[in-house]
Parts: sequence; C-alpha cells; structure tokens
Amino acid sequence: MTARAIAVDVQSQTISATCIAQDALDRAEARNPSLNALTCLNPDLLADAAAVDARIAARELLPLAGVPVVIKDNIWVRGMKITNGSRLFADFIAPEDATAVTQLRDAGAVILGIGACSEFACKGVTNTPLHGITRHPDDPDLTPGGSSGGPAVAVAADIVPIAIGTDAGGSSRRPPAHVGIVGFKPGQDVIAYGPGFSEPVWGISALCPIAANINDVALVFSVLSGLQPVPAPANARFAYAPDMGLGAAIDHDVAQACNAAVKVLSQDAQITHDAPVWDAKNHPSATMPLQFAGLAALYGAAWQAAPLTFDPDIGAQIKTGLELKGTDVAHALQASQSIRTTMRIFLGRYDFLITPTTPCAAWPSSQLGPREIGGEPASPRDHAAFTPQANHAGLPAISIPCGFTQHNLPVGLQIIGHAGADMALLAVAQKFEAALQKAGLTKIHTKATS
Repeated sequence: MTARAIAVDVQSQTISATCIAQDALDRAEARNPSLNALTCLNPDLLADAAAVDARIAARELLPLAGVPVVIKDNIWVRGMKITNGSRLFADFIAPEDATAVTQLRDAGAVILGIGACSEFACKGVTNTPLHGITRHPDDPDLTPGGSSGGPAVAVAADIVPIAIGTDAGGSSRRPPAHVGIVGFKPGQDVIAYGPGFSEPVWGISALCPIAANINDVALVFSVLSGLQPVPAPANARFAYAPDMGLGAAIDHDVAQACNAAVKVLSQDAQITHDAPVWDAKNHPSATMPLQFAGLAALYGAAWQAAPLTFDPDIGAQIKTGLELKGTDVAHALQASQSIRTTMRIFLGRYDFLITPTTPCAAWPSSQLGPREIGGEPASPRDHAAFTPQANHAGLPAISIPCGFTQHNLPVGLQIIGHAGADMALLAVAQKFEAALQKAGLTKIHTKATS
C-alpha cells in the first residue's frame, strides 16, 4: 500500500490507523537494528493512531489518515528526543512541533519515529559519534549518503511510506537517489521551516517529502504547502546537462543510466543538450565558507571547550570556519548570489533542467565520499556537484530513480524547475516516472502491509 492507499483505506475504515501503526512498528523493530535508520521510536505511536481512528469515527476528513511518517533528527517533534545528530543535544526534548509536523498531525499522519542524520545535517554521509552508522538497505557496507540518510533508508526499507527530511545542498535528493526512491526539495519557503534548531546557513534549506513514488510525494507536499495539483505543462522545454556544465567527473555507469533515461523521455518531451555557464566565482564549492562560518558562529565556543564532543569531520569544518576572514564569507555570499542569477537566467530559456542527481552511486560508509569519480581522484564533496545550485537559487528540484549501475545500485535523475513551479515540476516528474517504469529502467517500489 502506498501512503495514498493507506489514507483511503483508513478514511473508509477498511483498516484502522492503529493496525497500520502496529504494522509499521513491527517492521521498524525487525529491520532497523541492521540499518540504524531510526534514532528512536514514538512511545505514543499507538495512542496517536487511536486518536486518528476516533477522529475518523467522528467523520473528520483526513488526507493523510493513518499514514506512518518518519521525521529527520533535526526537525522538532514535540516531546521527542531530537538531537540534531549531535552529542550537544543528546538529551534535548523538543518543546514544540515544527509547523510542518503540526500540519502532518492535523492531516491524520502518525509519527513513527525519528530518522538519523549527520551532525547538524552538515555531512554527506549519515554517520555520527552519537548514533553510529546508517547503512544502505541493499548493502550494509555502503552509505545511503547524507544528511537525510535515515529518513531515506526508512522509506527504501519499507518501514514507512513517507519521511520528511531537510535539504540545504542536496541532503534530501542524494540519499533518495542512492537508495532508489524519490526526494523532492520544494522552492524556498514554500513549506514552513521551524520552529527548530538554528541553521548554519539561513535561507537555503527546505523541508522535503521523501517517498517511494511521486504520487505520495505530491500528496504530502499538497498538505504541507496548501497548493493543489496542476497538469504537466504542454510543450515544456527541457535542457539536459549531463555534467551540469561544470566539467565535473561522472562515473560511467551513472552517465550511461541517465543518458538511457533521457533517451526514453525524449520520445515524448522536447529535450535539448544545454547547460548553464559557470566560472570559478559561482562554482558550488565557492559557497562552502558559508557553512563553515555558520557552524563556527553557532558551535565554535563549544568545540573549543570540548572538541571530542563533536564528530571530527564537523570539528574540522568548525575549525576552518573560525579561521576564515570576513572577506572569505563575503566572497561566498557573492558566489551564492551568482549561482542564483546564473540558474534563473538559464531557466529563462527553458522550463526545466535535467541533470544526474549525483555523479556516482553509493560508496563505502567508512569514507566521507568516493575516492574516485569517473576514474579521477575525488574530493569529499565531489559527490554533491549537481545539487546545491537549486538551494542557492531557491528553486524546486526533485530526484527520481532512473536506472542502476552494473552492480545493481540505484541511480537518480534530477529535474529542476522555475521558482513557483513546484506543482508543475511534480506533474512532469510523475509523467517521467511512468515512462521510465514502462521502459523497464526502474523498479516499481511500493510499500506492503500485512
């Protein structure tokens, strides 16, 4: 059953929300120990589900009736331990729900538990000293990526049909790509963000629905945004940029899968090979001082007092941030604005931009990133080459499954739309999803309940 099917059946009282919740709990208890996707389970799960059943008996109409959801460990859920992936917040109990969590509850969703993330959501693998290593559902030696690794694995492992992540540079698109599901980053501020933890970089992060299919993503997004579905635009113009115009290295298997997918999609869509034009000033890596400085501002004093409290990889970022000059941060802000301008000018010529979501498939969980991409030595952030641009430009972007490597690891295709085109993007992605499934390039991934 998909999230939409669960909601229909619970609303019609064909099955109870309590039964659905117990089933999700059973799966979590059976599967999470080997995956480490969840940091904790909701102790009030069955009571919350019973309350949904009571609301339905009272004839309330609930668009997410009984749907179990996992929430990322940096999003506040009232009364639950939300740690931001950090020992600093190991005992923190959220005093209130984030607005989006309230909206989910109001719509009848039930919070199953909390999905693991990297410390402060600032690392591309989900691996922390506090919670340990989150593992890929197809191979426990691999990472699902980060920082929304726990929410993505919870969906890919069929523990829940829906999870909510965050994305400030691809954190809810890359992990879904690595595990073969859908991750949608809405346009900036389309979904309410907070109340919650302070962000290292304000103004580029979004709350993101993650699901096994676009229909479920669209359902949850409609609840959280208040927007209604629209048809896919006719005669839309698509640009396909296999390396996003960056000259970035890309693994052969990933390029091959994305090219094969675009060939299928070109049968019914107008797709042109074209790419934005970048220079050193607006390369995504030029914005990283914003994260380093932001981490230093928030946690620099705590790191200096007790560095062993922190993930060493995050400590290194904080140390770098403390050493930056004001001009370094100014240049990074200029790079962010330049990326925004470049992307919006390019999407003045096209309706949508298609790229690989990542230039590589999943890699060993012991590494910050793959040591090589496309046969060339890779830095720890090279796996994130194609995702931060949408954040700095404030644009909606989605990753959908598009094929597999020769080792049967999932590959994702990213589609980026205009500002304000969130629903149009979802409609296009839904058409693409159907075409790729019909062509046999992806598996139809649905959630089963007993």
